[in-house]
Amino acid sequence: MNHVAPADGSRVQRSRYLACIRRGIDYVEQRLDQPLTLGDIAAAAGLSQWHFQRIFCALTHETLKTYIRSRRLAAALEALRDPGRRIIEIAMATGFESQASFTRAFSKMYLMTPGQYRKMGRRNLFPVKAAFDEGYLQHLHAGMTLSPVLQHWPAQRVIGMRTYFHGTGSDKNNVAKQIPPLWETFLARASEIADHAEPKEMYGLIKPEDDGSDRLIYVACAPVAPLTQPPEDMVAIDLPATEYACFTHRGRVADLDHTVNYAYGSWLLTEDYQHSGAWDMEVYDENYHPTSPDSVIRYAMPIVR
Repeated sequence: MNHVAPADGSRVQRSRYLACIRRGIDYVEQRLDQPLTLGDIAAAAGLSQWHFQRIFCALTHETLKTYIRSRRLAAALEALRDPGRRIIEIAMATGFESQASFTRAFSKMYLMTPGQYRKMGRRNLFPVKAAFDEGYLQHLHAGMTLSPVLQHWPAQRVIGMRTYFHGTGSDKNNVAKQIPPLWETFLARASEIADHAEPKEMYGLIKPEDDGSDRLIYVACAPVAPLTQPPEDMVAIDLPATEYACFTHRGRVADLDHTVNYAYGSWLLTEDYQHSGAWDMEVYDENYHPTSPDSVIRYAMPIVR
């Protein structure tokens, strides 16, 4: 891998992603009384469903569904200050299907019913909407810096096993059920790959199934010679030459999402790059150990200027 000189860290520019996320949030805020879908919000933002959800979750540390519900409840709090409005009207106007579903959600959030809140006259329970700007990002990470190494990776072939899953930014998150068993199966069968030699690195490839879905593809794999053919039930993928921003994650693999959240929720939003649409890549080498606190994993994000 040929190293490329890193970008000037003193020049922090707002990327198109920050504007995209803000467009998506504006779309939500203007339609809290209407049905909202991830597809519509992502389209308004100009991003794929997966990229919108991944960046949104990294920024807010909550799913889009939870955010929408909290904003609807905030609007309801304001409406409940008007004694002339019926609770059923407020429920409908803030996007709930019925007064019962509104009351359940309200009670879960505030530990009181809408009627009880109205009688108390409290006005200090509004969830705070995050300001999606550089100041928010600096506050979010408390001045933390995590500079990736920018690298050019040549074209290569990998062979491995594939599964489909929903990530941590989704309400359908099933990472724990899908990824560890895939690795266990692949490692047990890796010796079946023709001309197999113990690889110095293994990869976990991640990519959206398509732009219209929040389901992801994950491939546990190893690099091989260019013309190597996959054994039965395995796949071969030819990766093109790609520029990567490589982040170093130290610690448990279970905490890898913290590093990924930083990559998507801070670095990508404040640097002069954008995601290229190629595979994201987890890189495991001799420095990785599944249970050691000193374990090292590299997370490579494909980028273009």
